[in-house]
Amino acid sequence: MNDMSLSRRKFLQTTAGTAALAAGGLPFGAQQAFAADLASQELRTVGLSVTVQERILNDFKAASGVKAVSGKADIFPNTQTELLSGSTAYDCWETIGERLPSIVQTDLVAPIATANLTNWTGVGESFLKPSDKWEARAQIVGQIWTDESQTALNMVPTVYNFDSIGYRPDLVSAEEASMWSSLFDPKFKGKTGLNVDPLIAFGQAVMAMNEMGLLEVPNPGNPDAAAIEEAAKFLISKKKEGQFRALWGDFGELVNLLASGEMILADAWQPAVMAVKAQGVQCSYATMKTGYRGWAIGVSALKSSPNLDAVTAYADYWLSGGPAVAVSEQGYYSPNDKVKSVMAPEKYAFWYEGAPWVGAEERGIKEGDLRDGGSLATRAANVAYWHQWPDEYDLLISKWDEFLSA
Repeated sequence: MNDMSLSRRKFLQTTAGTAALAAGGLPFGAQQAFAADLASQELRTVGLSVTVQERILNDFKAASGVKAVSGKADIFPNTQTELLSGSTAYDCWETIGERLPSIVQTDLVAPIATANLTNWTGVGESFLKPSDKWEARAQIVGQIWTDESQTALNMVPTVYNFDSIGYRPDLVSAEEASMWSSLFDPKFKGKTGLNVDPLIAFGQAVMAMNEMGLLEVPNPGNPDAAAIEEAAKFLISKKKEGQFRALWGDFGELVNLLASGEMILADAWQPAVMAVKAQGVQCSYATMKTGYRGWAIGVSALKSSPNLDAVTAYADYWLSGGPAVAVSEQGYYSPNDKVKSVMAPEKYAFWYEGAPWVGAEERGIKEGDLRDGGSLATRAANVAYWHQWPDEYDLLISKWDEFLSA
């Protein structure tokens, strides 16, 4: 990542829970060690709706004593364009690891020192030690730190997961849904969906083409120019054939399409699958034979912000356990182990350890049910690739524009 030479102009040219959140009064006083007077600061954040949640912002305000909080939900490509256009409307961007270079290399980020994060302890190995399966920049640990000393972060990780296909088990078998190529299978013509983020959609197309023997790309998160060209042709042909019911970007849209049966399998966020289940509609998250897509979202402080202490406090609050309860019960994971001390033991066992659900039915989960895909350890062992900023970003975006206009 650090070897890339990026410019603001180039980016502009190419970028077209639960009540348990409060956790019974979590200790937060240590925040004051680095913030002389948070009461004089505010927090203005922007990110996906799955993390920019009013209840989390309100609890942060109450716990930290900041003067005011506000949040805007928007998809990553839109926010990236807005920030690179010079917007100073936000104090932080709750971004995703693969989009960090867009703001790091254009000097928009104010790194956050781990010494100022009282809840940094207990962070998992995925964020500290590179796996020998991929080069460092192709995994989250190689994307978030300012340098190898690991003393400051360009993005404080707050949420992560391993994405797969959301599907209607009453209409699609688990076997069929376990392959990325199913999204492009003519059998499901007009009933599938792709995420509108090109960094996601191209990776899935490459994964599917690998499965079908059309490509041999070892890292679908960073396809070379030839693979991008072939994936673009593939996507365009499928679009013209009417394969996709929707290119979705909005959480509510995804939920409605799956719940109604207009879309029966799609690249999906796990909280959307849970939201469909909560409506009493069968919906599952597939266990992928060729592996999941790994990603992590986190807080990046923006250098233009006059409220950097508030941003640091907000990032630290995300790691405190309370917010992690809310997102864990939507199907995500917290980067550190604080959540275990504040989450009900039987729920932690279900969401993180693969144990059966115990107790009354909740949001479509019944006694004895298992989390789709199993435990965190089981799912983490089945990652095909972590999202990253592709070397051929400009080409990928130009081909995505061709796909959209086809």
